[in-house]
Amino acid sequence: MNEQSNASKDLLSALKCELSALIHGGGAHAKFEDAVGDFPSEFRGKVLGGLPYSAWQILEHIRIAQHDMLTFSQNTDGKYKEMKWPDDYWPKVAEPPSEDAWERSVKAVEQDRKSFEKLVQDADAEELVKPFAWGSGQTLLKEALQVADHIAYHVGELIVLRRLLGVWEK
Repeated sequence: MNEQSNASKDLLSALKCELSALIHGGGAHAKFEDAVGDFPSEFRGKVLGGLPYSAWQILEHIRIAQHDMLTFSQNTDGKYKEMKWPDDYWPKVAEPPSEDAWERSVKAVEQDRKSFEKLVQDADAEELVKPFAWGSGQTLLKEALQVADHIAYHVGELIVLRRLLGVWEK
């Protein structure tokens, strides 16, 4: 029994480590920091023909959606307010509202990502897979995978946009 208990602890530890790495990004694709770092300010609000969003709108969408997933997962006080899709998740304006808005948004994404990683690291095995009482079958594990998947998808969009703009040199 003790051997099985140790194996379960090892599996949980390995799963948490992999989830953390997945949320942080990298591995098989570019990291969030690579996609948004040194993004020329003159191109942040540019919408190219045929594309629906600017880099600013994608960055803000990442921030808004990730923050929503975090607050949903932390909803132990029952105060989570569901947002309206897609209206509440995408900024309407292509340009950042100020010079420092880009950096503030990047820092918010990074901070919420760290908070989500901590939430996962602090959870026990049951907390990872037990459906949230306030949800419709969502679990912390599912939300963690969704956070990682969501950011990876949009990082890919930012990289393609940077390539089209001629500002990707990695």
